[in-house]
Amino acid sequence: MTIRIAMWSGPRNISTAMMRSFGGRSDCAVSDEPFYGAFLKTTGQRQPMADDVIASMDCDWQSVAAAMRGPVPGSKPLWYQKHMPHHMVADISIADFPDHRHAFLIRDPQRVVASYAAKRVEVTADDLGYARQLEYVDRAAQLTGQPPVVLDSADILRDPEAHLRALCAALDIPWDAGMLSWESGPRESDGVWASHWYGRVLETTGFGAGENEAPRLAKSEQAIADQCRDAYTQLSELRIRL
Repeated sequence: MTIRIAMWSGPRNISTAMMRSFGGRSDCAVSDEPFYGAFLKTTGQRQPMADDVIASMDCDWQSVAAAMRGPVPGSKPLWYQKHMPHHMVADISIADFPDHRHAFLIRDPQRVVASYAAKRVEVTADDLGYARQLEYVDRAAQLTGQPPVVLDSADILRDPEAHLRALCAALDIPWDAGMLSWESGPRESDGVWASHWYGRVLETTGFGAGENEAPRLAKSEQAIADQCRDAYTQLSELRIRL
């Protein structure tokens, strides 16, 4: 039986490290933000490397969705798909993946804004995807009839093994110690945007240390983090607690 896992995350949520973690399993294929090209082509957002991203990807919403439901790369029994809910701006949504096992990765908006702002000239609350992520948590529960699976990046960094084991249990997949470490460097599965976004992750061989005190933000950046606070708080109340 093929198990497809859709991990829904905002940007700068250690989502690439989580993709590396699942890629460390011998039984798992991974896909990196497969709807990113379609999102950029549809919205016209001038994000870093936008033209390169669009040129490198299938940008047809229906075609990408069909591929995510189709044969698994390498015929692996698990397929981990890294998705961002704010990318889903067409008529495709989480409802088009009723047979996937859904999970959600969150991070305090104070830290997300600080990290994301360092990579872009400007950022908006919509770019961070908290509202759409909260919507998708509710829809996933309706699709599956089960409580949503939510993990906070701070919890993972504090105790990776315990929380990854809990994630595997919640997804009903076996634990694999290969999720705790990986080789540094790029992967063929990385999106073309890796050279801009993945600098630090490419150097890692495992999850980093726990997070320190939240960074201070400029007034305009703090306003964006504050806009996301309520949705993050609601998501955080649903997270796996050990």
